[in-house]
Amino acid sequence: MAQAPATTKAARRRHDREIVTLAVPTFGALVAEPLFLMVDTAVVGHLGTAQLAGLGVASALLVTAVSVFVFLAYATTAAVARQVGAGDLRAAIRQGMDGIWLALLLGALVVAVVLPTAPSLVALFGSSGTAAPYATTYLRISALGIPAMLVVLAATGVLRGLQDTKTPLYVAVVGFVANGALNVGLVYGVGLGIAGSAWGTVIAQCGMAAAYLWVVIRGAHKHGASLRPDAAGIRASAQAGASLLIRTLSLRAILLIATAVAARLGDENIAAHQIILSLWSLLAFALDAIAIAGQAIIGRYLGAGEAQGAHEACSRMVQWGIATGVVLGLLVIATRPLFIPLFTGDPAVQEAALPALIVVALAQPISGIVFVLDGVLMGAGDGPYLAWAMMLTLAVFVPAALLVPALGGGLTALWAAMTLMMAARMLTLWLRSRSGRWIVTGATR
Repeated sequence: MAQAPATTKAARRRHDREIVTLAVPTFGALVAEPLFLMVDTAVVGHLGTAQLAGLGVASALLVTAVSVFVFLAYATTAAVARQVGAGDLRAAIRQGMDGIWLALLLGALVVAVVLPTAPSLVALFGSSGTAAPYATTYLRISALGIPAMLVVLAATGVLRGLQDTKTPLYVAVVGFVANGALNVGLVYGVGLGIAGSAWGTVIAQCGMAAAYLWVVIRGAHKHGASLRPDAAGIRASAQAGASLLIRTLSLRAILLIATAVAARLGDENIAAHQIILSLWSLLAFALDAIAIAGQAIIGRYLGAGEAQGAHEACSRMVQWGIATGVVLGLLVIATRPLFIPLFTGDPAVQEAALPALIVVALAQPISGIVFVLDGVLMGAGDGPYLAWAMMLTLAVFVPAALLVPALGGGLTALWAAMTLMMAARMLTLWLRSRSGRWIVTGATR
């Protein structure tokens, strides 16, 4: 009787060490990613308003084009972690190479689409006549870096699956510094203007991709894994990522609908919404770090055939998610009077944002559960269920969001609808985790 609690306590300590070891560097790497855009914005902002407006449109298109392929990281992490758990590092790296080759193919396809259609894509955003040429220039040049960006996603997934989250952090930090130096040098030193900013980002992204490929290729040589493209493996990676693509597109649709509804509520509300959405995204990085650790840990346990270990790790990570959500929620409540003025001095915008932030704060424990279970099921390779669950969540959110302006609600009501959306996600993910159907052991699912 006395031994069981000690074993449980020891297991919890082991899981805690694994979570912290993987999640902390992951959080640093995740935070470094949006800093690229911040550097571009700061550098281009001094060129003029038209250039900055052009950057805003082009960067929105670029981020969308890349973010829909985030499954390259998620699916690769799960597949590689399973092989690691099974003790087959050669197969793990081979699986990772399939993801990298898929990234290159998708990147080439996106470039082929974006280059000729850049002016039309910019026009869809209603850019002014003065901003549109700058947006087109930035988009066309930056598009050349999309294959490198997708390789970075896939290679990051390889290293996460190999239980290495420190290397992505180092690469992200060096890439951020290089991006800043290149932007300043090319924009002002060489005098290339907004084109210099785009080229700086492309060069930095290519450098990051090269660094990742060097690490992966070195591992392939060490373990005797083939680097050649394998049609069957690439097809399998695409099939595994298809479900996660549907999940991501559904989530993007939710965010776009929320922004569209906020815009119908008036200028003050859409301005406040953008501020809250930026904070919500920052909070998501902290929770996503735990989720990504969950992908790597769960995949490894299932690959090793340790169903009980996977179940225990899932339970512990949910506890981490709830605790982190509570802490983040309290921080939001405590700092909201200080946070909002950093972005606006308009009293009307502040008045709209402050009560909505309370809703966001109260929802953080729910978000903690959602992010963790999302990561657990990704690590288990349960993509089809995640796709179905997100489409169901979208179906719940749409009518709730559309009712906000129809019933005369404000921004607080809209974020209540966002909380309802997260609650729906939590319910679908919790039911799946409780069923145990996600626990499928073996080197492949």
